[in-house]
Amino acid sequence: MVAKKVTYTKLSPLVYCGFPTDFVENERCAQESGVMTRATEWARFRRRRLWTEIGIVLGVSLGASAVYSVVNLIGRLTAETALADQTATINGALSDRAWLDLTYQLLAIFFDLVPVALAFYLLAISGGNPFRRIGFDLKKPASDLGRGLLLVLVIGVPGIALYFVGRALGFTVNVVPAPLDTYWWTTPILILSALRAALQEELIVVGYLFTRLRQLGWGKWQIILSAAVLRGSYHLYQGIGPFFGNVVMGIVFGWCYWRWGRVMPLVVAHWIIDIASFVGYAWALATFPALFG
Repeated sequence: MVAKKVTYTKLSPLVYCGFPTDFVENERCAQESGVMTRATEWARFRRRRLWTEIGIVLGVSLGASAVYSVVNLIGRLTAETALADQTATINGALSDRAWLDLTYQLLAIFFDLVPVALAFYLLAISGGNPFRRIGFDLKKPASDLGRGLLLVLVIGVPGIALYFVGRALGFTVNVVPAPLDTYWWTTPILILSALRAALQEELIVVGYLFTRLRQLGWGKWQIILSAAVLRGSYHLYQGIGPFFGNVVMGIVFGWCYWRWGRVMPLVVAHWIIDIASFVGYAWALATFPALFG
């Protein structure tokens, strides 16, 4: 059998300026026609580079958290204690000395945001303003706030109900928040931690990942569902209930981002929801222990 000869044709430099969605089409046409262009070679290199980049960004951030959460859930399910009788502490103390605990907390918040800076840097070197590209700016403050509050009502209230349903059915662990009266700075740190989570999750899982997967030629629902499953996966340490709850949250947030083209409303909503979880739930637990205990 004689191998099919592959010929190379020279294209205008303008061909090289497109994003990988153009490259995917170039590669398909080249395969159908038997003509290999330099743009196709570049497309293949670019695709490999983007997949490697995605792997690195997720590997130093929420992808690693997802892997640890899966292992953690396996450990919980294989333990002698029933899942419903286990606990997961969020935002716990990192030291029994006040100044050292504060230092560790601030360092943890700072270094957790470094992958966000990495994602923005990588988007920037691809060309254009990355903040404007994903809608992370202050151009529409009223609209972003209003949409964020709407998402809080759509996601936050049902999410609380789902947590208690999961607890009642035995597939969600008892989430123990940090007490608010540990130090004078506990509440401000919890609010900063909520902001950290909102920035990390929405800017990486939605803003960055949606951009890169679109450039790789993925479709709308491929991207939304994949990102939603990732979002649910790094919450598996809380049990099976929070996994499904966060998948639903990811689908709603992903659809809204696709429609609005702005990540800022998602950040606003996530920040408010996490403040309610970190601060509001801790207050309710301390004030009404019989009801929330």
